[in-house]
Amino acid sequence: MDKEIRILIAEDATIVREGLRLLVSSDPGNRIVAEAVDGYDAIRRARETNPDIIIMDLSMPRMNGMDAIREIKKLLPGIKILVLTVHKSHEFITAALEAGADGYVLKDASQAELMLAIRSVLKGGNFISPGITDMLINGYLGGNSGRPRTLVECLTHREREILKLIAEGYKNKSIGELLCISVRTVDKHRENIMQKLNIHNVPALTTFAIENGLVEKVKPARPQ
Repeated sequence: MDKEIRILIAEDATIVREGLRLLVSSDPGNRIVAEAVDGYDAIRRARETNPDIIIMDLSMPRMNGMDAIREIKKLLPGIKILVLTVHKSHEFITAALEAGADGYVLKDASQAELMLAIRSVLKGGNFISPGITDMLINGYLGGNSGRPRTLVECLTHREREILKLIAEGYKNKSIGELLCISVRTVDKHRENIMQKLNIHNVPALTTFAIENGLVEKVKPARPQ
């Protein structure tokens, strides 16, 4: 009998998460051991359950999937991570793979493709949806590694974290508590973000974050 596959689903949209749970569980060899609604939750649940594989969305509140992948791979490098997302641009694909993702599947994939992806990465391989493989190859052949840096790439990792939280409606005090840094440090990062982007108000920062994929859509922040 094949070994049971223990799966963690990280997806903030409830209806998508529930549908994914039913779809994946239809294979008796799969068991959902945990679910997460954001990057912080995914890290916590991964540490608690140590799954074989995580199916990870990229656009989630508080901490996005990309940052969660980096942290989980640092803490638990043996866990396989399969990205399941709507993002099909070269930038998202390469960033996810560089962060440590073992596979990349689009949300319009079939059930058969998703199951194949799960088994492929668990066997130690990498899996990329066939529909985006050509795009990825063409991006590398086109020399994208030498392209000019975009404005969002000029921000540090911490600045991108803070910009995402600002766009989601969090105030400086709550941002400091989430990231375990002082309000003064948040203020300083906020000033640096505004200077680098030449944007000096929250609505414009929010628009920039949405346009650059840091947040998929603005959701109300948790009580502060």
